[in-house]
Amino acid sequence: MRELEYEAPTYLEAGNYDAVILDIMMPKLDGLEALRRLRQQGNAIPVLLLTAKSEVADKVTGLDMGANDYLTKPFSTAELLARIRAMTRSQAGGQVTSRLTLGNITLDQATFELSSPHGSFRLANKEYQMMELLLRNPRQLIPTERFLERIWGYDSEVELNVVWVYISYLRKKLAALKADIQIKATRNAGYSLEERP
Repeated sequence: MRELEYEAPTYLEAGNYDAVILDIMMPKLDGLEALRRLRQQGNAIPVLLLTAKSEVADKVTGLDMGANDYLTKPFSTAELLARIRAMTRSQAGGQVTSRLTLGNITLDQATFELSSPHGSFRLANKEYQMMELLLRNPRQLIPTERFLERIWGYDSEVELNVVWVYISYLRKKLAALKADIQIKATRNAGYSLEERP
């Protein structure tokens, strides 16, 4: 296993891969160092970082170094596969991108900045995670429970109405940015991000 960790960059140079999953906590050559070497070589392959760390600083470091996405452990296989599909889809001509866009709104995954031609806000951690989930699933109804499980955790004792509180924060920011998209609520079901009529 130790030998494989050191050989991973060599395999990536020699092989033809669609994407890479790197664990930040690998014991010898950690995921961030492997990512740094990849980008230093000019390799723009999509990279997903796995980490047990949930702190914002770790995610920002990884994204600033050129990662396309991150996933905090524990995670479901379905979500991992969905993120890989989204990550490989977003590769246009091999360009590494850290921005999600819908309408006139852009979310920078490296800086947590939500912006439009009318201004910008740096989102708090949970606001960012909610906006990211909405932007990754435009025009799709996301159940309130999914926000709760994904952002606060499966065993959290937080009430469902905390999701509504953060949605209201995001709505105020979108209004201030004169967004041409809106967060639509479906009673007793969830929320979706849609273009304004």
